[in-house]
Amino acid sequence: MPLEDDFCDMIKKARIGQAWSVEDVARITGLPGADITALERGDPPRDRAEVRALATTLGLRLGPLEQIVLEKWAPQAIPSIPGIETIQGDINGYAVNGYIVHDSGEALLVDTAYNAPAMIAWLESHRVRLIGICLTHGHADHAEGIQQLLARWQVPVYLGADDVSLLHWKPSEERLTAPNDGRAISVGRLSVHCLATPGHTPGGICYRLDAESQRVCFVGDTLFAGSIGRSNPSTLYQTHLGSVRTQVLGLPPEYRLLPGHGPATTVREELDHNPFASDY
Repeated sequence: MPLEDDFCDMIKKARIGQAWSVEDVARITGLPGADITALERGDPPRDRAEVRALATTLGLRLGPLEQIVLEKWAPQAIPSIPGIETIQGDINGYAVNGYIVHDSGEALLVDTAYNAPAMIAWLESHRVRLIGICLTHGHADHAEGIQQLLARWQVPVYLGADDVSLLHWKPSEERLTAPNDGRAISVGRLSVHCLATPGHTPGGICYRLDAESQRVCFVGDTLFAGSIGRSNPSTLYQTHLGSVRTQVLGLPPEYRLLPGHGPATTVREELDHNPFASDY
């Protein structure tokens, strides 16, 4: 599976997050504004010097950026994880990942993948009981379809309070539950822990599993392999970087990170290869 973000996505996210215009970046780097605009539209960088100038100006780690852009780095494929199923969907051809955590006949969803029918089909065919829906954030590609799920199973919907306004369809107040930082949600013999990770959205949440064979964090759009999601609003960019660097990449290096788009990765891979991570 290819990386979710290209060079154009990364430099645009970093520029907008710092409230800089193309002209600002051109003035600092000495690169023509037209060239920067072309790069943000998907043109490949002409040489290593261009990558270096933009990385330095935008506060991106040069080594990882060069590895992704010039050396075509991608994370090593992660084998299937016991008790975790990946459900894929798409919205107008844009691929989305959702997940089912299951144990001892119970299941917990993490995002809907914009594909509630596939979620329902898996749950019914495997005869497991849905006990909750965890949403990493309120955007439609991750939350759409909860109404179809709740029509079959009257379960809690976990969503950061600051993201409720983003929902296209809102569950009743008795169904909505705020997954406050540190909260544990039981599914079978497992516990899923909530991590507050504002940045991609104001109420963003990641969900962590700590079982020996399931050291996993579901990161939604907080982090992608080799990048991060777009900060919404852009004024949350620094908050977003803090969530990535402290909450997600502060986990032990062996933890596998399962994002809402693109391939799975690990904390170790992202510490080494993500241009938005801290130097260490």
